[in-house]
Amino acid sequence: MAKILISRDGVLEQTVQLTRERMTIGRHRHNDIVLEQPTVSGEHAVITTILDDSFLEDLYSTNGTFVNGHRIGKHYLQNKDQIKLARYRIEFVADGIRPLTGAALSPAALPHATFAPTAASLPPPARIEVLNGSNAGKRLELAKPQTSLGRSGVQVVVISRGPAGYAAAHTEGDRVPLLNGTPLGPQPQPLADGDVLELSGTRMAFRSH
Repeated sequence: MAKILISRDGVLEQTVQLTRERMTIGRHRHNDIVLEQPTVSGEHAVITTILDDSFLEDLYSTNGTFVNGHRIGKHYLQNKDQIKLARYRIEFVADGIRPLTGAALSPAALPHATFAPTAASLPPPARIEVLNGSNAGKRLELAKPQTSLGRSGVQVVVISRGPAGYAAAHTEGDRVPLLNGTPLGPQPQPLADGDVLELSGTRMAFRSH
């Protein structure tokens, strides 16, 4: 789970885990993350987390939101990004790729996955598109060799990208995800364009075109 480290005048004041899909930052008390400083706008910015990715968006603040020295409107957060809001310095710390452990994720069990592939050997990046809920229409590019979807300890699916194409496997949690309405097991299942994954009620379509 990603987190942010909030400092002011060189002193760490808060460590906040990004546990919710949408977390607002601002001076007013109703925000998820309250920064009590006059030059912080009432509703200054928001961090939205979709699957394993987090995005920072400025909410038309008076003094702006800066990442790594550049003023931003919306920014895809990466590990160790430095955010500046008025006198506050905020470091974004990603949770990183979850360790791929267990027999289901060993190289022998993933014959179609390449753990150190060359760019030329991989298929073009595909996408996952959210079909329902508040994030309907949002897309996540599957550019990594492995992409984790879901919540650690609850339900995790890993999508592998190898020379033979894409495959999905259920790797963690007691809740069984569905692939086209059928339970997805620990053995990798090839994905085709239009296939639908369901995790904890969220339906996502695999798009290869």
